[in-house]
Amino acid sequence: MTKPLVVVESPTKVRTIKKYLGEGYNFASTVGHIKDLPAKEIGINIEEGFKPKYTNIPGKQKVIKSLRQAAGDATDIYLAPDPDREGEAIAWHTAEILKKKGRRFHRVLFHELTKNAVNEAIASPEELNHNKYEAQQARRILDRLVGYQISPILWRKVQSGLSAGRVQSVAVRIICERERAIHAFEPEEYWSITAHLENSAPPPFTAKLVKKEGGKIKIPDEKASNAIVNALSGEKFTVEKVQKKTTKRNPFPPFVTSKLQQEAIRKLRFSAKKTMLVAQQLYEGIDIGPGEPEGLITYMRTDSTRIAKEAAIEALKLVRERFGEKYVLEKPRFFKNRKKVQDAHEAIRPTSVFNTPEKVAPYLSKDQLSLYRLIWQRFVASQMKQAIINQKSVSIKAGSYLFTASGSSVEFPGFMALYMSVDDEIESESRKKKDDLPELTEGMVLKLNKLEPKQHFTMPPPRFSEASLVKELEENGIGRPSTYSAILSTIRGKGYVDLVKGYFKPSELGFTVNDLLVESFPDVLDVEFTAKMEDDLDRVEAAEIGSLEILTRFYDPFKKEIESASKGMLSVKGVGFHTDLVCPECNARLHIRVGKNGHFLGCNKYPECTYTRNYTRDEKGVIHPVEPSLDETSDRVCEKCGKPMLIKNGRYGTFYACSGYPECKNTQSVVSNNGGQATGVKCPEKKCGGDLVQRKSRRGKVFYGCSRFPDCTFAVWDKPVTKECQLCGANFLLEKSSKKQVAFLACHNKDCSFTQKA
Repeated sequence: MTKPLVVVESPTKVRTIKKYLGEGYNFASTVGHIKDLPAKEIGINIEEGFKPKYTNIPGKQKVIKSLRQAAGDATDIYLAPDPDREGEAIAWHTAEILKKKGRRFHRVLFHELTKNAVNEAIASPEELNHNKYEAQQARRILDRLVGYQISPILWRKVQSGLSAGRVQSVAVRIICERERAIHAFEPEEYWSITAHLENSAPPPFTAKLVKKEGGKIKIPDEKASNAIVNALSGEKFTVEKVQKKTTKRNPFPPFVTSKLQQEAIRKLRFSAKKTMLVAQQLYEGIDIGPGEPEGLITYMRTDSTRIAKEAAIEALKLVRERFGEKYVLEKPRFFKNRKKVQDAHEAIRPTSVFNTPEKVAPYLSKDQLSLYRLIWQRFVASQMKQAIINQKSVSIKAGSYLFTASGSSVEFPGFMALYMSVDDEIESESRKKKDDLPELTEGMVLKLNKLEPKQHFTMPPPRFSEASLVKELEENGIGRPSTYSAILSTIRGKGYVDLVKGYFKPSELGFTVNDLLVESFPDVLDVEFTAKMEDDLDRVEAAEIGSLEILTRFYDPFKKEIESASKGMLSVKGVGFHTDLVCPECNARLHIRVGKNGHFLGCNKYPECTYTRNYTRDEKGVIHPVEPSLDETSDRVCEKCGKPMLIKNGRYGTFYACSGYPECKNTQSVVSNNGGQATGVKCPEKKCGGDLVQRKSRRGKVFYGCSRFPDCTFAVWDKPVTKECQLCGANFLLEKSSKKQVAFLACHNKDCSFTQKA
């Protein structure tokens, strides 16, 4: 009889688990999902209660065949994909494929990949969780209903290739609304006045003016500021009150998924996607000794702050050994979840705190070590004593005016000796830069060295960074923490937003699509509506509501909106968005429209009037037509015909073109010496002689193409690196990343399998 089969979704897991369970089991991997809704149709029978039509994913035939071969005539199949909704769906689909008379299926949940955890999970398997599967399936159906019915409308009305999503479109809306708030913001002038003071004993210090006659003071302009300075020039500065207090600061709980993403973005400069990729590697298993792969962290998709008592006790032991008795708690500290969460998993923590960053450093890549250290420190710090902060504040009277000064010092660092969040680090640096307050007593008269008035302006709300957008999505209940990295990648990949200096800025396409969707689908694009839908999916998993009920409740009004939008949504290809600009040729209105080369201004009387212009927006979002500039001459000569080359602007940026056009159609990319476009890699096409340069597609995605385009069309998505392939001798390698490896180099030759660490 065939041995029992253990099925996981990742080949890396097979290697780790096999070491723990030994030869008594067979092992196989699904390599992710094996079934899904069909790609080229909606795949849902709406009339038959939203019945999904699952099909085997193209290209998974070999995987399915190997699963069946590995199962053989085994009676027991242990289904052990990830312990979340996606993993539950993989388990159900695997059971459907391997279903056989007399065969038993067991659901195994590996919350961490350590020897004890794996053996305990195999020894106490569970039933397949139908409610969790229903919740995942309901989410998948909802996403299909939205994406596959709204997207075709966008293809007809805006441009082909666009997509709408139940969650991604809400994220774009949040970014667009923040940008419009920035456009609408009017800065307001205000002034501050700082007094530079000293006592007979050093050091000198500064105090800020905060009140006049007991009320909060507002200084609107320079005139008001000068009047106050003049009024204070003859006043005596007397210490009115000195307050001292000691505060205790508790450590943060161990990471949940969203907080890990936010902190990794801010501390490590990782993207959300990269954070989850590296965390997956740490969870699935790392060789930390000869033949000893071990999962270094618990499951990384969680929104619970719960931790196992055994793990907390182990952390206390390490704190005692490393930091001493004064840092150790009397008993473990546990954290309550602040809101309703799926509490199936613990918080993200090391599987053993004695796998210190120093111990595992030789076995981890730089990125793996950085993220592991962050997770390890946060968890261990959560089991350390509070930090004790001494705070001092002083009120200083000057006539009818009141100044204040404050300072703080760390009496006992507690958990901060090991871990500080980014905000703690900023506060710590600020504390170092602040003036130390001298010993002051009430009634003491101070010497005024100078009064310093300073002009300020109120600032607009900031654009969202990856970290702050993840925080915004989490606080509003949009999506699940495990989906945030995919959301951020999708909205950039579709060209709806750009990441400018680390902050999201909507593109013209993003504004266009958002405005059309908000008008036609107000519920789908509503933040509260989307958050409530997430709550409903949680209720499906908890068996509090049926999936059919929430699908029906959603689809009935949505169907009417689809029918209305199909007919009534504004066509940006045709009519376009109305503007207040007037056509200079016929005095008709100019409209924003979309063509094959992107957005442009066009006359509303087209085709009678053919006036068009590109346009830009200023910092207030106001549209300004861009007059076409004459082509610039250059010092280059066309190597084909000998005529001068001109500098032109095209869809993909600046390029050289022969002045002999159309007889000579030679073009070359403009390769900047300091602009980062050149790669230093020669094009591999025979007899080409061009260089590979960084360019952008029409959707803003970076790729690398030949500088002799369109004569040479060679292009790659991955960044070329000037290293020769050691296997086939190719002149360059490509910088890649995958689920198994964060960053590695691979030969660009498709027939060559050479790879090496980056």
